[in-house]
Amino acid sequence: MDKIAVLDFGGQYAHLIANRIRRLGVFSEIKDGTVGADELREYKGVILSGGPASVRSESAVRIDPGVYELGVPILGICYGHQLTAITLGGEVSPGEVPEYGPADVEFNERKAIFEGINEKENVWMSHFDNVSTVPEGFEIVGKTKDSPITAMANYDRKIFTVQFHPEVTHTPCGNTILENFVKETGATRDWSIDTYIEDIVAEIKEKAGDRKVFLMISGGVDSTVAFMLLDKALGQENVYGLFVDIGFMRKNEREEVEAALKGIGVENLHVYDASKEYFEALAGVVEPEKKREIIGNLFLDIQAKVSDDLNLNPDKWMLGQGTIYPDTIETGTTAHADKIKTHHNQVDKIKKLTEQGKVIEPLNQLYKDEVRMVGEKLGLNEKMVWRHPFPGPGLAVRCLCSDGEDKPANLDDLEMRMGEFVAEVGMKTKVVPIKSVGVQGDERTYRHPAIVYGKRLEWEGLNKLSTQMTNQFSDINRVLLGLWPQADAGFESLHIQNTDLNPGRISVLQEADKIVMDYLLEAKIDRDIWQFPTVMIPINVGSQNGEPNGESIVLRPVCSEEAMTANFYRMDFAVLDELIDRLKKALVDTGKISGIFYDITNKPPGTIEWE
Repeated sequence: MDKIAVLDFGGQYAHLIANRIRRLGVFSEIKDGTVGADELREYKGVILSGGPASVRSESAVRIDPGVYELGVPILGICYGHQLTAITLGGEVSPGEVPEYGPADVEFNERKAIFEGINEKENVWMSHFDNVSTVPEGFEIVGKTKDSPITAMANYDRKIFTVQFHPEVTHTPCGNTILENFVKETGATRDWSIDTYIEDIVAEIKEKAGDRKVFLMISGGVDSTVAFMLLDKALGQENVYGLFVDIGFMRKNEREEVEAALKGIGVENLHVYDASKEYFEALAGVVEPEKKREIIGNLFLDIQAKVSDDLNLNPDKWMLGQGTIYPDTIETGTTAHADKIKTHHNQVDKIKKLTEQGKVIEPLNQLYKDEVRMVGEKLGLNEKMVWRHPFPGPGLAVRCLCSDGEDKPANLDDLEMRMGEFVAEVGMKTKVVPIKSVGVQGDERTYRHPAIVYGKRLEWEGLNKLSTQMTNQFSDINRVLLGLWPQADAGFESLHIQNTDLNPGRISVLQEADKIVMDYLLEAKIDRDIWQFPTVMIPINVGSQNGEPNGESIVLRPVCSEEAMTANFYRMDFAVLDELIDRLKKALVDTGKISGIFYDITNKPPGTIEWE
């Protein structure tokens, strides 16, 4: 079987590149970026991934120069673009303006891997350095207004590099570029999802041996498909499902999940109510990473407790999880990757058990779109295949906490500069005195959101404004559109509320979330939206008499396929106004919330979830 190698330099999208090549029918393998050239001689082509570090840094990951002498086609992406330049005698310099999100590239040549694309293409960027001088033998192929060498090529040696990310769905011409690269390699196309299922079933049998699997199951597509693969490989009598209600589920979700799982034939299912333990463990905790670690560790403690109650011999049982690849890469568990946030299924205890061979994760090399493909192949019903993703920690990571106001040191100057910037389109802006997690240049950021309000622009205007603001103002990584109160004066007064996770707040968030999710089905836009987090932030928006009244809700609908990149969803304004009206009647008029916002941030620079 022909293969293409993907060299991993720690980029958030390294495995996504391999995913895309497999989707084109060619088997691909990920190798560490420092792999020796001799180990790559059997591959038909080599792709260099992005990475979180600056290629100019002394500690930057370097490539074996011999890779460029293999005589096979090479494609460098982002960090790989810059690494190729600096390794072969070109130069890389800090960019005057970083590029995160959409950008327009002008191509002056369209042949080889660029054949069939338009003279001007919208692409997806995530970088802060630029190639400033091409190596000898290379031609400049494309540029943006902020990146003069966005694409370059040495056609004789079949070395092609791009600053943007062709592997993400938000680069429409990306699949054409990757398709053309595969053609350049001459690789045969004999890989399919059916081949993957056969391989993973064989791998499960080998890894489990004579052991059974105790699977942490949530009712989401990942853990459900994991159960079906384990069932196919080992038989259901050897797979036991544990559903833990941590107290941060959606309204009525425990009953709905239990019924759904039993409806698809999951018989060995144990349901454990851990809400009391979780609220006690998280009392007073504010910091997002700490919350995630507590949630993940308590999962294992409860799993051990239930195992003891059921008299399960730990030497005869493995822990099963529905971990998918984004959980792994965002936790920073791959070589050279930066930690964006700790997923509950990737805490240190899990890592140690994995090293001991006590954890089985049949989906940990797949993305959500591939998981859905496997689910469909295994016969999972449409409703469960297309269920919106819901984080393992549940609403705990959608309910932000605070122990005090957090403002940038340069707040007055920042708001003045931002105000001048948005005034050009007739809007106003404020910095929110809290922080949220983002990902910029493959690195984790923990920065402030900004609110824009006043004149209502069309979505494309808001998208452009959001991208420009997060690129230009380094203190912010997220932009929100103020929806309520409708009077501009309301947003002038933002009050922080010191609070932690407690049943009262979660109850309000559950109510808001249910209004949103029910309305998606009613409006028949649930399949248009990949995921719709409803987020509670401890911000009181001043009422007309200056008195704060309740916290605030952020609507965060996104479009994506694999969660590595995402666009905020452009909801029809008439539909959005109806949703605002329903939230207002149920929550604003009753004093439970005071503000409603719409997250207009793409990924990057903002992660899909806020924590």
